[in-house]
Amino acid sequence: MQKVKIGVIGCGQISGKYLKNCTQTFDNILEVVACADLMPELARQRAEEYGIPKVCSVEELLADPDIEMVLNLTAPAAHAAINMQALHAGKHVYTEKPFALNREDADRVIALAEEKGLLVGCAPDTFLGGGLQTCRKLIDEGWIGTPYAASGLILMGHPSSGLHPNFQNFLRLGGDPLLDMGPYYMTALVSMLGPVRRVAGSAATLHHEVTIMNPKSPRFGDSVPVEAPMNVTALLEFESGVLGSLQAAKESFGYTPRLEIYGTEGILYAPDPNFFGGKIAVKQHSGEVKEFPCSHGFTDESRGIGLADMAGALRAGRTHRANGMLARHVLDIMLGVIDSANTGRHIAMQTSCERPTPLPLGLKYNRLEL
Repeated sequence: MQKVKIGVIGCGQISGKYLKNCTQTFDNILEVVACADLMPELARQRAEEYGIPKVCSVEELLADPDIEMVLNLTAPAAHAAINMQALHAGKHVYTEKPFALNREDADRVIALAEEKGLLVGCAPDTFLGGGLQTCRKLIDEGWIGTPYAASGLILMGHPSSGLHPNFQNFLRLGGDPLLDMGPYYMTALVSMLGPVRRVAGSAATLHHEVTIMNPKSPRFGDSVPVEAPMNVTALLEFESGVLGSLQAAKESFGYTPRLEIYGTEGILYAPDPNFFGGKIAVKQHSGEVKEFPCSHGFTDESRGIGLADMAGALRAGRTHRANGMLARHVLDIMLGVIDSANTGRHIAMQTSCERPTPLPLGLKYNRLEL
């Protein structure tokens, strides 16, 4: 299969994981030929580290006729604008989550892609990892009977260390617990249980500013405003009739994830949706808890698998799994939760989507096609 040439926009911290996989694990379908960043030294550093031949401006990257697809790893506030630029330049685009920060921008991206006949994809792609693909298989095969409820939990500390170079982004919409961590859980749930019909939610913030307490931070002693809710409870009503909940907060300490699916014949304990593998178990009628090995591969750090699947779909003429309609629906869910918190009422979803096709069993190393 002919490789798809990729240009990367945004060379911050997350780019290292993507570039490692794009240039090594998925190099059978992806070829990274250029990278760009508002800070050229970051782009040069990544190019040297991963053997990328070209460092250039965003404008030069988008004007390069050899580049078919753009990987957008910019900050959340820039996602929609960069996606639009890439589409106007005739490039397919895959973006980090969240897809956008409002529905209007998301709809403009989807509409432009459809108008130009281009593909749009979006993280997270952890639902394509061996852990969550195995959970999908167990549900589809009836191991827990009929699913009727689900619950998720993600508790984290706030970025008061100030060591992340853009830590203030985690105190704004897009870096908040719902739009930052929520996509992992919402995408996993939609992949396993289907789309959501309506939502409700509550949101709160304990602290309206954060003081940087780590003396190693260049912002030590500074007080930074908290601009988005840091404690959110979401209630989800799926089109299938399943009821779900998610508690997401960045007001605690450490890192506490949980995802469970409840069925008439068993309880599925799923791995952390922020990762690709993890422990999988089912509690049965007898009370016995049975652990399951992963039925699928890609259990290690595999960020970029969604991009590779999108490149393969481009060549094969099929639908890619981490697609724009899935991302648009996940955004609709999360913004609906915020709308509900502000209005005190249920919010009906404006969108729906298809459950992504599961990955085939028996794939060879780094292959997404049989």
